[in-house]
Parts: sequence; structure tokens; C-alpha cells
Amino acid sequence: MSVLKPFRWGFTAVVAFQVVGALAGLAPLLAVIELGRTFLASGPADPGHVRTVVLAGAAGLLVRLAFTVASSATGHLLDDRVQLSLRRRLAAHLALVPLGRLSRRRTGELAKLAGEDVAAIHPVIAHTPGELVSAFVVPLVSLVYLFTLDWRLTLITLIPVALAVALVPLLMLPARQREQKGFDSGMADIAASVVEFVQGIAVVKAFGGGERAHRRFLDAVDVFVTAFGRWARGLSGVAAAMQVVLSPPFVLLTVLIGASALVGGGGMAAADVPPFLLLGLGLTAPLAALGHGLDDLQAARRAIGRIRGTLAEAPLPVPARPTAPEGHRIELRGVHFGYGEHEVLRGVDLVLEPGTTTALVGPSGSGKSTLVRLLPRFFDPTRGEVLLGGVDLREIAAADLYKTVSFVFQDVRLLRAPVADNIALAVPGASRERVEEAARRACVHQRILELPRGYDTVLGDEAVLSGGETQRVALARVLLADTPVLVLDEATAFADPETELAVRRALAAGRADRTLLVIAHRPETVAGADTVVVLDGGVLTEGSSAFAHTGKVTS
Repeated sequence: MSVLKPFRWGFTAVVAFQVVGALAGLAPLLAVIELGRTFLASGPADPGHVRTVVLAGAAGLLVRLAFTVASSATGHLLDDRVQLSLRRRLAAHLALVPLGRLSRRRTGELAKLAGEDVAAIHPVIAHTPGELVSAFVVPLVSLVYLFTLDWRLTLITLIPVALAVALVPLLMLPARQREQKGFDSGMADIAASVVEFVQGIAVVKAFGGGERAHRRFLDAVDVFVTAFGRWARGLSGVAAAMQVVLSPPFVLLTVLIGASALVGGGGMAAADVPPFLLLGLGLTAPLAALGHGLDDLQAARRAIGRIRGTLAEAPLPVPARPTAPEGHRIELRGVHFGYGEHEVLRGVDLVLEPGTTTALVGPSGSGKSTLVRLLPRFFDPTRGEVLLGGVDLREIAAADLYKTVSFVFQDVRLLRAPVADNIALAVPGASRERVEEAARRACVHQRILELPRGYDTVLGDEAVLSGGETQRVALARVLLADTPVLVLDEATAFADPETELAVRRALAAGRADRTLLVIAHRPETVAGADTVVVLDGGVLTEGSSAFAHTGKVTS
């Protein structure tokens, strides 16, 4: 309801249209009943009365059709608006969540959240209201009418409904809830394994990991099959029993047994039995629809729970009164950071002077990537400060920060947009000449010209770049942005030594006061640095003198 609150008038219209349509849908049944009474009565039937009854039934059918169509159309339009609103809310909120925290979530999980989970609301808005309205309105009106005919046979007619309702609590047992969670978890794992396999298929094939990746998918499928079997076995008995007691043969048999006893005993006239046969079926059909509606409601509730959980993630704090940095000197003071209880950085003190290049080296898992991600504020330190121009990053407006700090990481993502737009992402008004110059400096201009439409080629649709080419497009982006602070996290990992040398020269040929922080594994990269910082176990252990002594980079 919190999701639908902004759209309550549209939702009210859906329900109102469906109420009118459901009530009108009773008219043909009542017309048939009345015709039966007329033809079973002694003496000739009145043609005028028969014509009136037939026209009334036909009119009710047309009214039901018109209002049901109106309800369905309004519901689908409303559903489009709700899904659009939810996806916009998710996009706006995810833009405020710390990028480091977001990047630690599986891509498949986020894809399912914005895709399947939002889409799970569709039945609840576009279909379930009609089913639920029919499930309550039609039986209520039918019961009132049947009670006026014979209360005893009415109660007998309700026996299948009572049996079905008695079975409902068996669907809500804790064991059924656990089985449903296992089902949902298995589906999420399959989605995640598929997305991650497809996104990394080039690397997987290059390193002969196709069999392992395929096995991971098969393992996820096996887990899901087990969970699905447990879920199906838990529901099958109860579901089968409900289908039996709500089936038309069972309902008709119940009514006929009761009617035979009452008519045979002289308790009611035979002409009063047809309404129970016709409307009795109408009592159970909406109840079956109600069961499907409750399934949709529960699925939507689980999906909304996951969406609300994401929307509840704390956004990156925004300063109430931002302070502009003075210069671009970087200083880390007593920086601690951890993921949960695991502390990755422990008391890091580091100064990056303007116009210098600092190479950050250390063993895998030492915290290098975490440290460099503090500069563009992908995370905030749990303790300590990261200062830019003498101002804590938490006190700087995001726009000012990203005008000062740009970055290229090993895992580069480009937009599904023209190459020129990808390069000019930080400088949307850049001329084509400036874009091409940045691409030349990043050693990717010639490759772009080989694409189907050059710089106008839409990446992902018309062409796919290799890992090294993707990184060079990202380097062209930061060269065009020309920010005074540049962070490179293995940004030339896929480049050959000659290309890396050309890129380093391009960076050196830029602004003289640029502050550069590089995670490096190659000796050539470290050799060109002004300072070498060694990080081990989240602690700075040695400086440039230690590197000069060892003569190699730890990796």
C-alpha cells in the first residue's frame, strides 16, 4: 500500500470499474434463473416478460464487458506508472548509495531487483484487483439472493467453500514459508550465475574456465531443482485437495445431494433448485481466483521487501554546507576501513603532493583497491580522514569532488552509447576535435576509426571492444576531463608494454600539477613514479627506498 499510495485515485478507479462489472456479470445468470422459473411455471409464458428478461441479461453482459475492459486498461496503465516510478526511485537511490558498497553486490542480484522484482508488482495492480473484487462482491450478492430462497440449501452449497477455507492455513505453515524462501533464493542464484557468466565469458574462455563456469551454473540449477521439488511436494497435497473441493463436479454433487433431500422431503420446490446450481458454481470460481490473487500478493510482497531493503540502504552522507577545497593536495590521516568486522585498512597515513606520481604496490588482498577507492569517495573511512585541499571529502560537494578527482579501474564499464559520448561523459559539450585528441593520447583513436561508424558507433549494439580497448576508452575519458587528481587501479592491466608506455607519456604530457595515484604491478610503471608506497595487511610498511633495495614489485 505504501507503493500504491501516490496512485490511490487510479487504483480506486480500477476497483470501482471492476465492482460495477462484477455486479453486471450476475445479470445473465439471474436472467437464466428467471427464464427457468417462467418456463417451469404452469400456463403459457408471457412473451413480453421473456423478452425483457433476455434484454436485461444481454445488457448486463455488455455492461460487464465495458467496465471490465475499462478496469483492465486502467490497471495496466497504472501498472506502467507504478513500475516506472519504482525504477526511477531505485535508480535515484542507487546513485546516492556508496559506490563501493554497491559494487560488492552481485550484478545478477541488482538486475533481478530492477527487472523481475519490479515486474512482480504487475499482477497485483493489473489483474489481482479484478480477481479479488469478484472474489468478494459476486459471492456476497449471490449469498444474499440464495438466502432469500432457502437458507438450508444455501448452507449446504457453502460446504465446498468451507472445506477450501479450512485448507488455507496449511499453505501458511512455517515450513511452507521456508520452502518458498528456498525457491526464491534458488531463482536468484541462477539469475546471478547466468549474468556473471555472460558478462565474463571472454575472460572465462581466454583462461579455459568455461567448464568451471558452466559447472557453477549447473550447481545453481541443481540447488534450485532440489528447492523446487521440496516446495512442490509441500504444496501439492493441499493444492490438489483445494482443487477437488472447488471443482464444478464436487460443487454440483454437493448441491444435488442437498436439494434431493429437501425436495424429496417436501421442504422446497423443485423450481427453486436451479439458482443454487448456477450461483453455487459462482461461489467457488472466484474463491479459486482469490487463491491465485493471494499467490500474486505474496510474490509481490516478497519482491517489495527486497526493493524496500535496497531503498533502506544508507545513502552517502551529503554535506549541509559544502566547503570548496583549496588546491588538490591529498592527505590520508589515520584511515581505518573495513567490510563489516573485517578491517582492511588500519591506520594509513599518506600524503600525495600536487605534481607527483605515487605508485601503490603490495600483495594481493593487502587493501590497495580499497585505499584508492577512498579518493573518489566510493567509501567513507570508518575512522580517520581523507583530505583534498585541506578539506575532508565528506565536506565537499559531489560535483566539486568529481571535477577534481577522476579514476580508471581495471573493471571498466562503458555505456551503451556512441564512442564519442562515452569519452565525453564528464565533458558533454566537448567538441569532436577534443574527443579525438583525447583518444589519440590514449592510443585508441585508430581502433575507433576501424569501427562500423567510427566515433558514432554505439558500443554494445554495433561493436564490442576488448578489455584493453575498453580501458583505453576510459583513459581517453579522464584525459579529456583533465582533472588535477587521477586514480588508476590497474588501468592498463590489459595493455601491452608499448601501449602502457605511450599512455604514461600522455599522462605526463598533461597538466604539470596533476596528482597521480597508481596501483602498479609492472616495474616500468613503478620506475616512473616519484614515490613508491608498499601496503601489506592494510598497513603502510615501506616507501621508495625499500623498493629501490628489492628491485621488484610485490604482487
